Amino acid sequence: MTLAPPVRIATFQTPAVRHLAWLCHSPQLINSALNFRPTDLLPSDLMSTLAQWDRYPERGPAVLTETPHYRLGLYFEQLYECLMTDILAWTVVARNLPIRANGITLGELDFVVHNPHSGHNEHHEVAVKFYLGYMARDSTDIRWYGPNARDRLDLKSERMLRMQSQRCQLPETHTALSAAGISIPSINRIFMPGYLFYPFDNELPSPATADAGHLRGRWLYLQQARKLGNLDECVILRKPHWLGPWLQSVAPDQEAVHRAFAEIEESDTPRLFASLTYDSKTAAWRETERFFVVPASWPGR
Repeated sequence: MTLAPPVRIATFQTPAVRHLAWLCHSPQLINSALNFRPTDLLPSDLMSTLAQWDRYPERGPAVLTETPHYRLGLYFEQLYECLMTDILAWTVVARNLPIRANGITLGELDFVVHNPHSGHNEHHEVAVKFYLGYMARDSTDIRWYGPNARDRLDLKSERMLRMQSQRCQLPETHTALSAAGISIPSINRIFMPGYLFYPFDNELPSPATADAGHLRGRWLYLQQARKLGNLDECVILRKPHWLGPWLQSVAPDQEAVHRAFAEIEESDTPRLFASLTYDSKTAAWRETERFFVVPASWPGR
């Protein structure tokens, strides 16, 4: 069963408002002392503010009406900046600040933000991720792969905790911050919400490093999905709508699902889907569960 943020989030009509509300309330895929937890800081009138933005998005932050960036990670960063500035009233001092040495880029700082409560700068590394739990038949080793299986939860977690969040320790970072007239952050934070997808026909234990309340979905192979038959209430989710939850006013189109299945076969690439239910109170189709369908070759070697 998919765990989800507050149900009211699913009623917002403006996609970016739903995405922003989801970002504010979602649990994270890394459970660490470095976690930045927006839920501890959200204003008491947040839902009223979001409802106003949903009704009049043109009066709200620009991200609500702009065309979302085609790269989900960059769109997610735009939403995070909105969270910082328009919801929490923090100041974004720098974003995607490159760190270089001898003309070589060592990396970048996702965000340097000023915390008005402490009076200090903080360094935040952010990401949104989707991982599928996999255990080979001849193994007891469970790995959590991204749809692109070159990405793995354990590797990304290690990079976030040991490398990305620690970049402010580098002398090259001090040089870059000094050149920009920015005080060195006194606190490093990470923020990585997302979903973990469990095999359709196999119960796997959750990764010990993830928040116990993480959002869940399921995954299955294309051959399995085609045998299910009951696809009348399913839709394909295209980016940026991987940030949930999905909502639509028209009934699902089963033919669109079959076309998406053909895409999986032709492109050899996983696709994300959602199961919907009709809500008579709002006269809308609302997401109840999401699942990945993957090609037979996934995850490869």
